[in-house]
Amino acid sequence: MLRPQDTATREKKRLDGIWSFRLDAESRGRADGWFSGPLPGAGDMAVPASFNDVAADAAVRDYVGDVWYQRTARVPRGWAGQRVVLHFESATHRATVWVDDHEVVSHEGGYTPFEADITEFVTPGEEVRITACVNNALTFQSIPPGTTEQTPAGPVQRYWHDFFNYAGLHRSVWLVATPQAHIEDVTVSTHHDGSTGTVHYAVDTLDADGLDVRVVLRDEDGAEVARGGGASGTLTVADVTLWRAGRGYLYALEVQLVRDDEVFDSYVQTVGVRTVEVRGTEFLINGEPFHFRGFGKHEDIPVTGKGHDNAWMVHDFRLLDWIGANSFRTSHYPYSEDVLDYADRHGIVVIDETAAVGLNMGLGGGIFGAQGYQTYSPETINDDTQRVHAQAIRELVARDKNHPCVVLWSIANEPESDTEGAEEYFRPLFDVARAADPTRPVGFVNVMLAPHGKCRVSQFGDVLMLNRYYGWYVNTGDLASAEIAWREELEAWATDGKPIIITEYGADTLSGLHSITPQPWDEEYQIAYLQMNHRVFDSVPAVVGEQIWNFADFKTTAGIMRVDGNKKGVFTRDRKPKSAAFYLRQRWRGES
Repeated sequence: MLRPQDTATREKKRLDGIWSFRLDAESRGRADGWFSGPLPGAGDMAVPASFNDVAADAAVRDYVGDVWYQRTARVPRGWAGQRVVLHFESATHRATVWVDDHEVVSHEGGYTPFEADITEFVTPGEEVRITACVNNALTFQSIPPGTTEQTPAGPVQRYWHDFFNYAGLHRSVWLVATPQAHIEDVTVSTHHDGSTGTVHYAVDTLDADGLDVRVVLRDEDGAEVARGGGASGTLTVADVTLWRAGRGYLYALEVQLVRDDEVFDSYVQTVGVRTVEVRGTEFLINGEPFHFRGFGKHEDIPVTGKGHDNAWMVHDFRLLDWIGANSFRTSHYPYSEDVLDYADRHGIVVIDETAAVGLNMGLGGGIFGAQGYQTYSPETINDDTQRVHAQAIRELVARDKNHPCVVLWSIANEPESDTEGAEEYFRPLFDVARAADPTRPVGFVNVMLAPHGKCRVSQFGDVLMLNRYYGWYVNTGDLASAEIAWREELEAWATDGKPIIITEYGADTLSGLHSITPQPWDEEYQIAYLQMNHRVFDSVPAVVGEQIWNFADFKTTAGIMRVDGNKKGVFTRDRKPKSAAFYLRQRWRGES
């Protein structure tokens, strides 16, 4: 599947804006045929956006079940004879879509795209009705998992990830025109030997009998640097400019379907020439050791929730540059493709993560309460979950495989990983990831409940990614003891001989709270906490990365440990810096 694009042979029409919207608490819409006419009893909803906070209504914010979106759109009259596709960048967590009265596609998974060829159902120049039934309920067979409990007040969604279960049409919806004979997919991989770069390409086509594939590679100035032919091949680039952190140099690979000199379809794929390798305890980009500096982030902004917003995206990247960060993790789900495109262009390194968060019934206590479930069992996380998880990995890789910014796949965050069930569950999923992309390392994020010597999943990873909160959830307020315990554990992990990235460490901090003697929740404690962690990291050579939790405060489900969300951000939810931001700027950039 290719992302919608305007080229000499293709056009796209964005369907963002105000859609009709309504809840379907009784799940009547399908049986009553709400897709067969104007959506009854509908209000307004912005797309892209999470629906939860837009309505300013608690019943909408906490709603679980089906919701309906609908709008009409005119198919451009110039699209006669073209193949017409309806493309959703995401629908959280699953959706079924109709075009007029015709069901055209269903999709499971809230953060990866899906599309349908609707050519037979539309007429260029005429309007078409588009209806989507989106469902946000989580089960043990969804990624992420959850359960729905029936209460006297109605159904309540229960889940085990520490961020709000925002849902809806978070990203853009498109109508797309392509030729009938068209390019279906493009895969690139790169290498370099000194100043000579190579770009290997593979092209999938459809209905293209009698046509040839031609490729042309151009530099950032538009000058041709290589060309080739055939459905697959390797291009050589003399005096190559490498993609690297801080310098996101991109070539443009134009792929064409041709007969002689006539072009039937064309698609442009950006290419960053770079290599990624794990060697011993080093993580290498272009053969040089790389140290991750940055954050775990969230797609989370006021009102629109996880809805993509370009202004917020650009602002966040400016803050990353200001503070000296060179990387982030897409915690805990695939982000908008716009974000990865921007990271490509600006040389920001990305750890790309699936939505597999919350696969751990041992993470109870004050945040989520006692679970009362066994993590891996026929009734909970089971073979069906594993199949959904495997598909989520394949779809993530299929979508993001060509992004040079993506250097590492994370297939899960903080799952139960110290049991036999965990080992059986994850072993084949690592195989799935490596089969989908043999060019990048693969890992998962380990939680403190599975320390060194007890984790049974870390053996499968190319790197070790650790989330640890010494000085916060354990040794709370006692940084001296925390430093001793943390260094001891980290030195044990270093004996595995793999690179270690600290993917989470942080302390909840209330902006504006200060103290002469640092205490948990004040800004001085956040700095002291970070300083303690950095002393530990700097003393263990196998540590090749530090990504703080979190870039900015974010919304969570309500709870006694969460006052207006998670406050571990270095920036507030509206991106005001806490004192720790200036400390980090000094550490990472050498500037106060």
